[in-house]
Amino acid sequence: MNDSAANLILIAEDDKKTSNLLVTYLQRDGFSTAVAFDGQQALDVFHASQPQLLILDIMLPLVDGWEVCRAVRAKSNTPILFLTARDEEADRVLGLGLGGDDYVVKPFSPREVVARVKAILRRTVATIVPPIPTRSHAGLVLNLEKRRVALNGSPVALTPIEYSLLKTLMTAPGRVFSREELVEQFYPDGEIVVDRVVDVHIGKLRQKIETDPARPELILTVRGIGYQFADQEHPAP
Repeated sequence: MNDSAANLILIAEDDKKTSNLLVTYLQRDGFSTAVAFDGQQALDVFHASQPQLLILDIMLPLVDGWEVCRAVRAKSNTPILFLTARDEEADRVLGLGLGGDDYVVKPFSPREVVARVKAILRRTVATIVPPIPTRSHAGLVLNLEKRRVALNGSPVALTPIEYSLLKTLMTAPGRVFSREELVEQFYPDGEIVVDRVVDVHIGKLRQKIETDPARPELILTVRGIGYQFADQEHPAP
């Protein structure tokens, strides 16, 4: 059992025979596994190992599966597959309402459980990939978490509009944004604004981040359309 792998599945099931069966089939398909035999242990292992998915029995000792699900959902979007002998519609509705991603009733086929685990991960893995916290280009660094900008290691003070413009352009290098699209970034409520106001803000932004604002290498003008952030470094002529 390897509880440090990126494809870790945590099985919270108090019946050891069922738990061992799931471990066998999941490992055959390349997953790593961790196990817990009561609800409190499940929470401890979950927080310690950060699994990719939790298979959760409802009728667990100490802390039942409902409470485990509530505790996990309070802090995490990790997918949860309920595994239980309870087949009543109300239980299914409750489980899914608490944030479960699927619900399998005992007795079950272990192959079906593995198939459902894979299906859940296909649906959800893209949504839980953490965003890249920074963008950088030619000495310019944009920290998205702290909303800070630095140029060659020195902080750059931007107005909220300038920061919004830089973030929009820099997080999509090479994409051409029209003036109308850029206006919507700092006037999202639909205020009527002359789109040429963007040119003024771009000019001020260039004064702060370009080596030669008259010959910009970072924020490029696309004539007749708008602006784009350079998708590769251009050496100064």
